[in-house]
Amino acid sequence: MASGTILILVGPEYEDLEVWYPKLRLEEAGYTVPLAGLGDPSYRGKHGYPCKVDGNAREWAADELAGIIAPGGWAPDKLRRDPAILQLVREVHGAGGMVATICHGPWILISAGIVRGRRLTSTVGIRDDLVNAGADWVDAPVVVDGNLLSSRVPGDLPAFGRAMVEWLGRA
Repeated sequence: MASGTILILVGPEYEDLEVWYPKLRLEEAGYTVPLAGLGDPSYRGKHGYPCKVDGNAREWAADELAGIIAPGGWAPDKLRRDPAILQLVREVHGAGGMVATICHGPWILISAGIVRGRRLTSTVGIRDDLVNAGADWVDAPVVVDGNLLSSRVPGDLPAFGRAMVEWLGRA
């Protein structure tokens, strides 16, 4: 059975499936998967699904985490404005923890300054953002570049889930 904590970042208008599928998939694999936001007790997803969070992202330290997930929706545009979230992403990345992202989630990684020279995918809508930040954008269901794991859209969630569990099992 796996062990470790994987933090999922949640904010207003998160992409419902991109939070809940990874949470349940990783819990099924034996991980503890808290949801962390910007300070509000809950958020509503793009499709209306409510999400009660376990706390503010500021409450977790990188050395407590095996990884962090930046899902999509419109939440990443809000989350990337929080300096503490960006610092946490940088620290998890710097420690070699898994940094996984899907859809619009790479906006957070761009703002954290960790995509230059790395291979990633995303929704095509932010392809130019990744390229302009120095990433090599690839159109594939899942891209694994070291400790960065990325996927494009909700339809890629099965490949994304498998990639995370496989990566964590090797880490």
